[in-house]
Amino acid sequence: MVVLSPASMRTKKTRAVGIPVVDLSLDRSIMSELIIKACEEYGFFKVINHGVPREIISRLEDEGVHFFDKSAGDKHRAGPASPFGYGLKNIGLIGDKGELEYLLLHTNPFSIAERSKTISNEPENFSCAANAYIEAVRKLASEILDLVAEGLWVPDKYVFSRLIRDVHSDSVLRFNHYPPVKNREPSSKACKDDQIGFGEHSDPQILTILRSNDVAGLEISLYDRFWVPVPPDPTQFYVIIGDALRVLTNGRFVSVRHRALANSSRNSRMSIMYFGAPPLNSKISPLPEFVSPQNPSLYKPFTWGEYKRAAYSLRLGDCRLDLFKASFQQ
Repeated sequence: MVVLSPASMRTKKTRAVGIPVVDLSLDRSIMSELIIKACEEYGFFKVINHGVPREIISRLEDEGVHFFDKSAGDKHRAGPASPFGYGLKNIGLIGDKGELEYLLLHTNPFSIAERSKTISNEPENFSCAANAYIEAVRKLASEILDLVAEGLWVPDKYVFSRLIRDVHSDSVLRFNHYPPVKNREPSSKACKDDQIGFGEHSDPQILTILRSNDVAGLEISLYDRFWVPVPPDPTQFYVIIGDALRVLTNGRFVSVRHRALANSSRNSRMSIMYFGAPPLNSKISPLPEFVSPQNPSLYKPFTWGEYKRAAYSLRLGDCRLDLFKASFQQ
């Protein structure tokens, strides 16, 4: 089952292709097969009938909208992002910039409770909305990872989901807000189609659960280096495979490179991402099921903490996994 990107969304060096769609109400064997195919070919797919209540999504979206509608001074009370908190245009620590503002939060409930005090005038409301959303999308991510394990015939069905369900999981929640054109000068370069809101990159974690409002901007890159516009769908979620899952499957899965264009709409674009990550001390290396004399390990073992430090030390668009390739490739 696929949804074709509309031709009207094509821009320079882009093309319309079918985005894989997985219906989570189907038989488990069918879902597993569809997910594996999407992970191998795209590293990206959309899920429908996901089971996350609409009210949980709406509550957190309302909290995000309310925060980004605040004055600059009030928003800066929640920053600067280091890495958690409010950030404006600066992405990471090495000079990358984008046409956006954001909130980055650790998913630990105690961390969210503390951060909420500078984010909202009613911090308990924000905390409750964020925690409910995190619980729901973590459950969704875990179910997808269990289907991945089943589809790959891995003996331990929970080998992937256990990493993000761990109480010490390093998962994070991020709000990206791309202001509407009316908030910028009409002649601003950021209004042009080729300007970037958030630059090309792959996600370092295991997987990402992304949801945005109805304003377009997300694009994914395929092997031919053409960019594929992703039609927004506020009622559903997109799943992005991260570098860690690519390593765990010894390169069988793709960690898709993606970007967001600067907003050229009169309406703001807001996306919310749950980045499912393991504990900092978790060892990341190809599972034995994916390694053999004919198919040797592509990557050296590393901990999530080591990979995270490497990610923060590089530019956004750098290929971080190059630092961890097995020695036989060098």
